[in-house]
Amino acid sequence: MRTKPLSVGVAALAVLTASACGATSSDASADAAAEGKPVSGLRMMVPNSPGGGYDVTARTGAKVMDDAKIANGLEVFNLSGAGGTVGLAKLVNEKGNGDLSMMMGLGVVGATYTNKSAAKLSDTTAIARLIEEPSGIMVAKDSPYQSITDLVKAWKANPKMAVGGGSNPGGPDHLLPMQLAQAVGIDPKTVNFVSYDGGGDLLPAILGNKIGFATSGTGEYLDQIKSGSVRVLATTGEKRLGSLPDVKTLKEQGVNLAFTNWRGVVAPPGISDTDKARWVGVIDKMHASQAWKDAEAKNGWTDAYLSGEGFASFLTEQDKRVADILTTLGLVQP
Repeated sequence: MRTKPLSVGVAALAVLTASACGATSSDASADAAAEGKPVSGLRMMVPNSPGGGYDVTARTGAKVMDDAKIANGLEVFNLSGAGGTVGLAKLVNEKGNGDLSMMMGLGVVGATYTNKSAAKLSDTTAIARLIEEPSGIMVAKDSPYQSITDLVKAWKANPKMAVGGGSNPGGPDHLLPMQLAQAVGIDPKTVNFVSYDGGGDLLPAILGNKIGFATSGTGEYLDQIKSGSVRVLATTGEKRLGSLPDVKTLKEQGVNLAFTNWRGVVAPPGISDTDKARWVGVIDKMHASQAWKDAEAKNGWTDAYLSGEGFASFLTEQDKRVADILTTLGLVQP
């Protein structure tokens, strides 16, 4: 059974309270940015539970910006639900709030379709894509599957084996097992995908053997992987992860599939050009810092920086790609 973080209601109330006074802090922060001083009063929403990939990325970025005196005390808060679309709806409703942003990624793109969200990413202001991250095929330490070969053999014998992921249908942890099934000769429509609201909720299911295997970003589980409580059978990039150099890729193990997730930052619609430039500016500075480069290496993230209009075009392309995949799987109507 999944539990919801107790902080959600408090975070939601904080958003409502802050929106009433955003203009004043936004103006002051913009002045500070123009003078090359650290900006203040910024807030970043994480649209799923603590401990997941969005959460780790947002909190890592906030610490880098604070330590480097790029942004003072950037507040990161969680507002989870419906694969990120509860947070997305909140962001879209904060039209013109230049102090607010949201960490997001491929999972939110898919969730807008599978949850029939009225709020769309096309309604937001694109700030920047930060990283790409190959995923991992993971099991508990006492799982009977010692290799991808073992897993695929058992999966073919039982296509209804539970596959867990920290995203809703349409998100990366769902799209990966669908494509993996197809690559090994299993009908994707038979895959028994069990959705968890972020990596924090998925971890107990892995450790408790409640699922046959999990697909998710390995950066969220490095402590458990290093301790041996979680085993990674394969990673999904073209090359091995620097953080897990001994783990072979799917392709190295004879499975012709490469898959990466990505994460980025968006802001509410209707923010001023000054506020957009302020957000792009602080993210640009964060990305250029050595501390951020070190964080990418530590977490196994691949740099994929793209800001402003380039990221807006990328979001449009990703939206179409995910819609096409979900239509093919019969999860959304054409």
